[in-house]
Amino acid sequence: MTKRRLLAVLMVIGVLVLPACGDDGDDDAGGSGGGSSTGGDITIEVVTHGQASDSFWSVVKNGIEQAGNDVNASVSYSAPDTFDMVKMSQLIDAAVAKKPDGLIVSVPDYDALKDSLANATEAGIPIITMNSGSESFQDIGAITHVGQDETAAGEGAGQQLADAGTKNVVCVNQEVGNSSLDDRCNGAKTAIEEAGGKMEVLQIDLKDAAGAQSTVKSKLQNDGSIDGILTLGPTGAAPTLAALKELGKNGQIKLATFDLSPEVLDGITAGDLEFAVDQQQYLQGYLSVTFMALNIRNLNTVGGGDPVATGPGFVTKDTAEKVKELSEAGTR
Repeated sequence: MTKRRLLAVLMVIGVLVLPACGDDGDDDAGGSGGGSSTGGDITIEVVTHGQASDSFWSVVKNGIEQAGNDVNASVSYSAPDTFDMVKMSQLIDAAVAKKPDGLIVSVPDYDALKDSLANATEAGIPIITMNSGSESFQDIGAITHVGQDETAAGEGAGQQLADAGTKNVVCVNQEVGNSSLDDRCNGAKTAIEEAGGKMEVLQIDLKDAAGAQSTVKSKLQNDGSIDGILTLGPTGAAPTLAALKELGKNGQIKLATFDLSPEVLDGITAGDLEFAVDQQQYLQGYLSVTFMALNIRNLNTVGGGDPVATGPGFVTKDTAEKVKELSEAGTR
């Protein structure tokens, strides 16, 4: 190894393992939905559409905070109280106004957020998109995207359901208009139709948990031929599974979901869910901050113009117990 290559390797390793300095406790990020920050000598703002109180996004936040400590960066997290693109754009504007060294964002609706993201680009702030935004990160001018291709993940889920014998599947969507969730349904629909089945979308409102359960229950009562359900996250899986149990059809109608939670893992272990699509959200938070720190300090880029994939993986009954242990530790 030449001295130049050795120096480059040592510089990268130094960035990755440099111990954190300053206060690493949680602070109020000052944005809607609350937030947290870690201490360090560079500043990174993270704005997502998901609240850190949510079981999925709390794991993302854990990855963000651990990476902030590991790479010695001051990282602040903020999100709107609910799925709200107007509030999210305002949070991005507020983050840009702080003039951070870097900005990490999820992009569930590019058209709604593009003006605020353009302001960041015009201010010379590097951007990494994470979780959602794989189809728009190049238009944004982001360094890279960290996440999974949602259409491909949907196709994989649809194929798994088709292989399990389902022919009439309902895709339960709790955030119609979230492009990532729409892509999941569309991908699954493609795979199921190619296998000779059919799929339709059922919209539910998570602001009304009882109403969401009732909507799923009514759909199943009105169409006895439904033999499969795909939900797009744990918050959609919960009322759906409750409806199946109320009808005594849990384990009979094949239920699968995207993303993990302790309840989802329990359901897989019990045989109430076939599988969960795992996009490894801890990696999304951790790698986004790490890649941003490397870019700020060392002008490193990753992906070569392609997204950095964290999924999809599939958690089944064979692996659910081990993954549950990791989930309890806050990393899955």
